[in-house]
Amino acid sequence: MDNIQISEVIELAWDDKTSFDTIKAQTGLSEPEVIKIMRQNLKANSFKLWRKRVSGRKAKHERRENLN
Repeated sequence: MDNIQISEVIELAWDDKTSFDTIKAQTGLSEPEVIKIMRQNLKANSFKLWRKRVSGRKAKHERRENLN
């Protein structure tokens, strides 16, 4: 992945309205792959804040939301 693609993935993941399912449809990357990219490319504190925000958030997990 080049820097532009990584930046696009980070931008999608950072947006609260973009689900991991949408990211997978657009980039082909699974949730664990997105998390790995975020961990490798964000500062440690920024990554922790992002993970705290997206953990359990319905908007980030469309599939889970649709099951309820």
